[in-house]
Amino acid sequence: MADLKEKGIVLLASATAHLKAADAKSILYTVPTGKKCIITHCVVRQPTASLAGGTDFDFGDGAGADTWKNTVNLSTMTAVADYMVVEGNNAKYTIFDAADAFGVKPATGATLDADATIDVFGYLFDA
Repeated sequence: MADLKEKGIVLLASATAHLKAADAKSILYTVPTGKKCIITHCVVRQPTASLAGGTDFDFGDGAGADTWKNTVNLSTMTAVADYMVVEGNNAKYTIFDAADAFGVKPATGATLDADATIDVFGYLFDA
C-alpha cells in the first residue's frame, strides 16, 4: 500500500515554534529524501502567551522562511484556545524539494515570550 501522505492532503508535521520578536526561524517540517512537497496550509494554535504585537511572520524555506507566505499577522491570537489557518490565497509558489526545511520566522514577532503549535498540511510526491 502506498504511503497515505502521497495520496491526499494530510498532516505532515506538528511542531512548536518560538514566536517572540527577533526569534530565529523555527523549522516545522523537512521534506524527505527522494520527495517533493506542496504545502497547502498551516494551523497556528494554542499560543503559550499573547501574540499581540506579532504582525509579521514569514513561512517557507531558506534563512528568512519567506518563500511561501509572508507578512502573516497573528497579533489577534491572545488566548490559549485561539487558532488561525494560514493558507496560500491562490498565490503561485515553488514546489519544495527534498531536504528543504519549511519553517516560520518572526519578522515583527510577539511582544511576549510566546510559543505556539503549528500544524503543517500538504502532500508529497516522488522527485
